[in-house]
Amino acid sequence: MISFRLYALLLGGVGLALAGSALLRRKPKTSDELERERRDWLSTVGRITDGTVIDVQEITHGDERAATMLIYQYDVAGVSYEASQDVTYLRQWINLHSCRLGVPTSVKYDSRNPGNSMVISEAWVGLRQ
Repeated sequence: MISFRLYALLLGGVGLALAGSALLRRKPKTSDELERERRDWLSTVGRITDGTVIDVQEITHGDERAATMLIYQYDVAGVSYEASQDVTYLRQWINLHSCRLGVPTSVKYDSRNPGNSMVISEAWVGLRQ
């Protein structure tokens, strides 16, 4: 007769094998999914400071889709930052024609890494009209 310990070990091994195969089959997150998660995280825990829109540019890379970049600058603790955000998929929340040089905006940034910032997300808009 086989003892119950052997059955428990066998069942545990099968469970670990199934969990391992599920982890290996999982699809890696795309860059768009990672960016959306970053925006969601910043919109919940980010601190707000004043900034200024510098420019809006349309950038194309060969055969890929055109990306609309919103370029802005802001200051945190005496340090000036200049950043850009891809707002291609966020166009329905903003009017890009009103974004011109010198438009004031609110910027959400990570207090531990002030270079990690955003001006707009699905849940928050910092642009002032």
